[in-house]
Amino acid sequence: MRSKGLRRWMAGAAVGVAGAMMLAACGSSGAGTSASPSSSAAASSATPEKTLQIAYLSFAVANSYDAPMLAAAQAVAAENNAKLTVFDANNDPKTQFSQMQNVITSGKYDGIIVQPILATGLTDLVQQAVAAGIKVVNIDQTMGPSYDTFQPQVDGLSANVTFVASDIGTKLGQLTVQYCQEQNLNPCNVGYMYDIKASSLDVAIRDAFDKAVAGSPVAVVAEGEDYFTPAYGVKATENMLQAHKDIKVIVASDQGMEGATQAFAANKTTGVMMIGFGGSAAGLSYVKAGTAYATVYQAPASEGQLGVKALIDALRNGTDGGGIDPLAGLPDNGIVTQANVDQFTAEWPG
Repeated sequence: MRSKGLRRWMAGAAVGVAGAMMLAACGSSGAGTSASPSSSAAASSATPEKTLQIAYLSFAVANSYDAPMLAAAQAVAAENNAKLTVFDANNDPKTQFSQMQNVITSGKYDGIIVQPILATGLTDLVQQAVAAGIKVVNIDQTMGPSYDTFQPQVDGLSANVTFVASDIGTKLGQLTVQYCQEQNLNPCNVGYMYDIKASSLDVAIRDAFDKAVAGSPVAVVAEGEDYFTPAYGVKATENMLQAHKDIKVIVASDQGMEGATQAFAANKTTGVMMIGFGGSAAGLSYVKAGTAYATVYQAPASEGQLGVKALIDALRNGTDGGGIDPLAGLPDNGIVTQANVDQFTAEWPG
């Protein structure tokens, strides 16, 4: 678990950035390097020989999940004589591909931090960058065909700092089954809210969810999409409940739960429980209040911090960070419930 000092720093970073950029989104799978933020807050102690030039390829800067990640990355860079130049793809994979091409051909950058919008969209470019002598570290989003591991899937990556999508889906499914059993609901009708249904990330989460609930009373009777935005979550919730008034559980990301909460209030809906993922300030507040049964924790600020530290270590010392689990050491394997919510500190607002 994180030290109290770092938890306060992370919370401050998340709140500070969120105020300026309010707007998406786990245990680990496989063996590899596990590093907690408390053991990684200090960056490389080697005396910098020059200012390192780092390109930071963000999937979307104006996203409340990405903002604290970027803030933490910038802090580590500033402390280690490195300049971070941000490239904002704004959720457009074509833009991100073009940006990385330009970063490689410019010859200006020693290293690159990537958050791939498409899991396999940048793999060839990563290998081109490595061949050109540029170090690359992947953070947060899966890079490669498998959503079941935080291990590097592309040859030449200096480190891979990501959550595991299938773990999120498995935990969501297990929590849904657990709640339905506790409430003796059979069938237990569920409204499932995707962030972006067509994305491979959402597909991986849903596949793992379906496997976890197979053979249980859980029945997904309605689906919606929130597009990582509470306003869309409101509409998705209203549509699902209008079509199926017997829904007892809404499963969504924390931003989807924000929308669901607004829909419940506007329509005076009662008797529907939420189960989410994200571990945001909003998500933790819902768990604490009992309006959400649980949320699966994510740590965007830790990913930004650990990713830039790994890149600087690779550039200064030639270190290969391998797979780094940003969620190592969390209480109860990163599942936040009313019983343990006070042991978690949100790293993003929601």
